[in-house]
Amino acid sequence: MSMILSASVVRVRDGLPLSASTDYDQSVGMQECRKYFKMLSKKLSQLPDRCTLKTGQYNINFISSLGVSYMMLCTENYPSVLAFCFLDELQKEFITTYNMMKTNTAVRPYCFIEFDNFIQRTKQRYNNTRSLSTKMNLADMQTEIKLRPPYQISVSELGSANGFAHLSVSEYKGTGKISAAPHQRLEPVTLPGIVSFVLSLLCGALNLIRGFHAIESLLQNEGEDFSYVIAFFLGTAACLYQCYLFVYYTGWRNAKSFLTFGLICLCNMYLYELRNLWQLFFHVTVGAFSTLQIRLRQPQGKSPDYNV
Repeated sequence: MSMILSASVVRVRDGLPLSASTDYDQSVGMQECRKYFKMLSKKLSQLPDRCTLKTGQYNINFISSLGVSYMMLCTENYPSVLAFCFLDELQKEFITTYNMMKTNTAVRPYCFIEFDNFIQRTKQRYNNTRSLSTKMNLADMQTEIKLRPPYQISVSELGSANGFAHLSVSEYKGTGKISAAPHQRLEPVTLPGIVSFVLSLLCGALNLIRGFHAIESLLQNEGEDFSYVIAFFLGTAACLYQCYLFVYYTGWRNAKSFLTFGLICLCNMYLYELRNLWQLFFHVTVGAFSTLQIRLRQPQGKSPDYNV
């Protein structure tokens, strides 16, 4: 008999389970599928937004949107179109019921467990196709799946259930697949981090404007020093590179941020004749503040082992 067995809502960033349907089946096959659920939840940030994992008698389907993933377990003969229509309905209801701020700041597992009531009602409807409402447009979903089929994850890609192997996935765009390695994610942005990012952009813009003014002065007066132009543009590049280091993870990130701050200090020391004390203090302070925020925003550690 084809049917939906269980469903859950998981945060993509760290695999935190937000809600799940009550599951009474304790068979060996279901226990194995729960392991796959847990393994997938730790890899959601590295996977495409629509995937299917076939585990023999059961299929695991999920979709991800706005930092939340909607996962479901069904029998192998359950229609794929109905499965993704079911997930789409869960997604629309969850987005309507809860705002992104609540999902992003949630710390307890299953803090939206009341959503289980909707999951159970929807699961019963989809397990009895005669009771499905006419508002569900199967033709649209079928067309969408044909144009952009779900990425097929193999069990071998997940590795063993006890020791997580490196999951090699593809960057998924339409029906094409381009090999890509998973990237390191940084911790969520804080308000001081946003302030430092904006101030670094401001300093970069000020250096850029002064650099163009220095070029104009150089063209008008042959006695002007071209090294000032270089100092202004180097200062611009250093500020923009600090913004890049704050947003993206790279190797030797902290060392690069300190070297960039050193370049900002050297440029402002050279430009002391063209800037007053307050201007020099502002540029150096912003550089130091940005370096601190880059140091504080570290890569995310291993996802907690939530009992999904």
